[in-house]
Amino acid sequence: MWRISILAAALVAAVGLNACSSIIEGTSQEITINTNPTGADCALVRKDVVIGRVNPTPGAVTIKKTKDDITIKCEKDGFEEATYFNKSGAAGATFGNIILGGGIGWAIDSASGADNKYDSPVNITLVPKQPPSDNNSTKGTEGAGAAPAAATSP
Repeated sequence: MWRISILAAALVAAVGLNACSSIIEGTSQEITINTNPTGADCALVRKDVVIGRVNPTPGAVTIKKTKDDITIKCEKDGFEEATYFNKSGAAGATFGNIILGGGIGWAIDSASGADNKYDSPVNITLVPKQPPSDNNSTKGTEGAGAAPAAATSP
């Protein structure tokens, strides 16, 4: 009789832990973006689709979590475009869910995106654009790569 009670308690615990990441981690996440300098326009792109935007930085946006990575592209006048690859990783509760809840809980969390997470906050440094060069492209290259003049006889 006590074995049935223990088995029933274990079954209730396992069922209760199924979809553990969904409960603990959720299916969405806020990503905070900081840029140096501030005031940039940053788009979050997943599978060639903009899924969120922070404009101006610093700021945050809430996105739906999936197994797909996100590229963050930031622009600001006078600066080169900067990108950050935000890889979709495993959420902390995922491993406990697999061990304790088994395949059912993991499958539920995987389908909902709850077993994924992204880096946050994200810190991106923008590099100033170089002003166009005023130097003549041939200046200082005289004779470089030129064939020697042919000798002529008088």
